[in-house]
Amino acid sequence: MKKLILMLMMFTLISKNSNAQEELRIDYRERFMVGLKVGANYSNVYDTKGEAFTTDPKFGLATGVFFAIPINKYVGLQPEVLFSQKGFKATGRFLSSTYTLTRTTNYIDIPLLLAVKASSFVTVVAGPQYSYLISQKNEFANATTTIEQEREFDNDNIRKNMFCITGGVDITLKHIVIGARVGWDMQENRGDGTATTPRYKNSWFQATIGYRFYKP
Repeated sequence: MKKLILMLMMFTLISKNSNAQEELRIDYRERFMVGLKVGANYSNVYDTKGEAFTTDPKFGLATGVFFAIPINKYVGLQPEVLFSQKGFKATGRFLSSTYTLTRTTNYIDIPLLLAVKASSFVTVVAGPQYSYLISQKNEFANATTTIEQEREFDNDNIRKNMFCITGGVDITLKHIVIGARVGWDMQENRGDGTATTPRYKNSWFQATIGYRFYKP
């Protein structure tokens, strides 16, 4: 009886191990998949043209949903919809006084990426991105801050619709997807050019981890 039980246990372990190895060998590149991801942006700005305007990067949240749409085994589309925090930390001069500013901008990012599936584990993605500014928060500090100065920053004519470029690499293992991206705005933040605070374009590095769903 003991020998029978041991044989059944060994058979079960061998069967499970065999199934696990077989699943790892399955190539999912031609399957439609949906996934969720969460991570962080490390963002800053470039092309600044303000008066003595210098910036440092800041962290922000990045989370949302992505889709894998196969065209064939090696090429596909990967649209995504993300909530994405960007911004910067800055020091400069405004109205003859020195200030510090921490700006957090909350966007809905919609990248439409071309996915080149080099293997079942590595995918290179790149493409255009539409970003919509949903809110902006300024933390403005100045030894002689006035209400007029704060209003000048808060009431700026900031562009809400932005065209961007982004790209990166995804590493996949079964359900788990680890992603790394870089991105740049192609337009300035100043809507019609009448804004008086520093004009700039966002740039960011994004790292995420995701979970993808598919039918076995």
